[in-house]
Amino acid sequence: MGRALDEARAALASGDVPIGAVVVDESGEVIGAGHNVRERDGDPTGHAEVLALRAAARVRGEWRLSGCTLVVTLEPCTMCAGASVLSRVDRVVFGAYDDKAGAVGSLWDVVRDRRLNHRPEVVAGVLAGESTALLDAFFATHRG
Repeated sequence: MGRALDEARAALASGDVPIGAVVVDESGEVIGAGHNVRERDGDPTGHAEVLALRAAARVRGEWRLSGCTLVVTLEPCTMCAGASVLSRVDRVVFGAYDDKAGAVGSLWDVVRDRRLNHRPEVVAGVLAGESTALLDAFFATHRG
């Protein structure tokens, strides 16, 4: 999660919401990393999780990320929760809960939907205080 928090801080340089993600393989090696770039790139899919999953797939040379863990500073949204299911990661670890858009237990629970053919394990609340503080500081400067 420390590396994901570093990625989140990197998003601040472009004015993006500080969310970071990494994909860790079976041996504990980071094989993909990303941070939000929606503002920088004008890309609605420029979420940290999507970028980290894409990078990991490039390293692996395939889209299936079985055996891997997606670690992200904020609970994934529906798009990113869906991407984690479709990429076949074994687990999703996140820091802060997202009561407004979270899709890994808060508002929805996409990753544990029994109708889907893959359901990653979920570990929630890892370094949640640090993740929340980073987000709170960002939004304090962007809201009235």
